[in-house]
Amino acid sequence: MKLIFKITIVLMVTAVFISCVKRDTEFKDFLKGKELIYPGVASNPNSKPGNLRVELLWNPSPDPSITKYIIFWNNHADSLVFSSSDHNPTDTLKVIVPDLNEYSYSFTIYSYDGQGNKSIPIDVNNVKVYGPSYQSGLVNRAYKVANPYTVSADGSVTLNFYKIDTASESFSFAHNTSTTIRYTNRSGQTVQKLLYRDSSITLTDFKGGSTLDFRSTFVPVKGAIDTFNVNSYTTFPQIFGYAACDKSLFQKVYLPNDMNPYGGDTDVPRLWDGSVGPQGYPNIFHSDGAHPLPQTLTFDMGKVYNSLTQIEETGRDCCHNPDDFEVWGIADITNAATTLQPNDPGWTDEAIAKGWKLLKEVKRTDDGKAALKVDLDNTSTPVRYIRIRIKHNSDGEGSYTNLSEITMFYNVLN
Repeated sequence: MKLIFKITIVLMVTAVFISCVKRDTEFKDFLKGKELIYPGVASNPNSKPGNLRVELLWNPSPDPSITKYIIFWNNHADSLVFSSSDHNPTDTLKVIVPDLNEYSYSFTIYSYDGQGNKSIPIDVNNVKVYGPSYQSGLVNRAYKVANPYTVSADGSVTLNFYKIDTASESFSFAHNTSTTIRYTNRSGQTVQKLLYRDSSITLTDFKGGSTLDFRSTFVPVKGAIDTFNVNSYTTFPQIFGYAACDKSLFQKVYLPNDMNPYGGDTDVPRLWDGSVGPQGYPNIFHSDGAHPLPQTLTFDMGKVYNSLTQIEETGRDCCHNPDDFEVWGIADITNAATTLQPNDPGWTDEAIAKGWKLLKEVKRTDDGKAALKVDLDNTSTPVRYIRIRIKHNSDGEGSYTNLSEITMFYNVLN
């Protein structure tokens, strides 16, 4: 029995020894005489989305043997090789992956040394790529509907937009980076200007009567490598470049047969004292009623306007308000005085012969109290002097005339 036991032990040891030798040989055969070498791995992978492309970023491995990185996507069906000799882990390597679809991707990055050994994989998941579908949902920045623009006396136009929601910039939301304003300047050239975060932009050379449109640009998320334009421009509301004539230059002019005031404190200069709304006596022009209507009053605007566009007239708070009157204009009153009474049938022909131009006949259908603004007809006529010919009052009274305020407007954009 002892002999049998010793023989058994010897056979077992021999078997184990033979087995170990065989496995070691098989392992070496599997490696084919080579060791498994894993190059250093990239760190801190990140991504920035773009328009049918993406930028991948990472810190390079400090392993000096690395010569390139290979990026795989679409389940390793597609790849891109990026050669690099940068081994400084504080640097950032950047690679653009082009020709992608509008989709969410997963990328795998391997490091390779000069012998073809590759590192363990590093994944960059849920990488959003944007494109036409995203772009089609963008809309242009909104202008202020109630007050889309203002026009200054110097001819500058300020466009008014709603504020940009800057709070969205700290989140993964699309936000407006700029808006392109496209218009024609006074030299007939097409001009483009950019509006960024401000709520308004001022144009100093806008050509009156021309079209102005705009288009906004967005980024889908903060840090995106591409911007997206809205597919089409939006037409801005038509800009009327009307500004009030400077009343500080206005002066009374008395021509033969013009109306006289009822009292010294109700004379013609009351018409440009800046009062708002229907006024009461004596803060009005009040004629003396010496002659039956039609009757005239005249004033000097202080300078020639080449494009008068509108008149705004406000009546008295009670009575004798014009509901039918004519607005006449002329650039120079030298030899322009008429001799006939304004209620004479021949007055109109004489006024025309003297060089006066009929700018508008205004007919009101109310009681004549409220401010009424109307467009003039002969807007290309150079005018400095205005003559108002009152033909009829709303209360039917035929001699007196009451007025609170007259404001003249011109086109500052021509």
